[in-house]
Amino acid sequence: MSTSFLNPRHPWQGRRVVLGVTGSIAAYKAVALARLLTSLGAEVDAVLTHGASRFVSPLSFEGVTGRSSSTELFSVENSALHISLGLEADVVCVAPATADFISRASLGRANDLLTTTLLATRAPVVICPAMNTNMYTHPQTQTNLKHLIDHLSYRVAGPGVGALAYGENHGLGRMLAPEEIIEEVGKALVGPSLLTNKKVLVTAGPTEESIDPVRFVSNRSSGRMGFAIAQAAYRLGASVRLISGPVALPDPYGIELVKVHTAQEMLVSVSDYRPKADVSVFAAAVSDYRPKNIESRKMKRSKGNEAPVLDLMANPDVVLDTLGNRKEKSINVGFALETESILENAQEKLERKQFDFLVANSATETDAGFDVETNRVALLFAGGRCEELPLMTKHDVSEVILSHILELLENRL
Repeated sequence: MSTSFLNPRHPWQGRRVVLGVTGSIAAYKAVALARLLTSLGAEVDAVLTHGASRFVSPLSFEGVTGRSSSTELFSVENSALHISLGLEADVVCVAPATADFISRASLGRANDLLTTTLLATRAPVVICPAMNTNMYTHPQTQTNLKHLIDHLSYRVAGPGVGALAYGENHGLGRMLAPEEIIEEVGKALVGPSLLTNKKVLVTAGPTEESIDPVRFVSNRSSGRMGFAIAQAAYRLGASVRLISGPVALPDPYGIELVKVHTAQEMLVSVSDYRPKADVSVFAAAVSDYRPKNIESRKMKRSKGNEAPVLDLMANPDVVLDTLGNRKEKSINVGFALETESILENAQEKLERKQFDFLVANSATETDAGFDVETNRVALLFAGGRCEELPLMTKHDVSEVILSHILELLENRL
């Protein structure tokens, strides 16, 4: 998730998150996690174990959430705090979760505020392990985690591979990054959907067509729209393959990312997956043309300053060339970026490429289209309906697009 444009958004906005923090060196990351959740519009109640308080202060969480943090099970002011926290939570996330906490949770212990809150809640629970590699791979820890998953339906997110505590070098056991945990919390808040376990194909970004070893023909697509759609589909439970041209975006969490450069490479990747995809969203800006001949050496400026003439040829049409391979009853969504006659050109593309609906927008608006965080689009449907959306973040546009995909899936069941 890009954190450069965080604002209250679905599915975090207006939701109650109990953030449990246990005694691990990774506890410092939980402060950043609390800040991100709050920025996304969630109300965050931090619950710290006594071990966690040795690493971070409850005051740190109050400073980034604007809400009180809790550590004590027995309190005159809040005698049944674990009950209210558990009942009011939309999700409980424990990050970091130590081996000791995982053991106690798997046994149903209730010897501190965090474990009693777990017993009192019926909200989804996300556990984010953080510990030494040997502790994580120990059979008892694995048995405890399996019990949480199989018998309590907890979600276990991570751990990742990376630098561990000082002296432990590099290995498995590192807590996921706050941006990754955000997506796990979002997925838990969304819950099961018609996309759960469905296969989704998304294309994104530009393609690059080489002229010589240092130059290429491309466009200004940032890939943001396609990445946002892929991440929204992941939160809805889909298995997502994102095929992307060269972009300057972090790899999305939980998604199979296939990196390509040329239109021909994208065609090969799409051809491989489209027959399996229940939903295909073509958000990439594929170059229509490529140079006929690629120079093996850098083209030098001529002494007379005469510009070289590029001899271009048509690239494959990724959508049309794979149209016959699409899965029966699958949903197919296209994009059209235009500079004139936007709706007319988009309608022609919708019909010619047999999309279920198409997302059209203008390349001439400064606050929409390429390389910005926002977009203003119109949705054209196969039945002739047109829905024009106001200026929105690309995250919010992706949510609208996915809501229409869910409607189409429901009608095809």
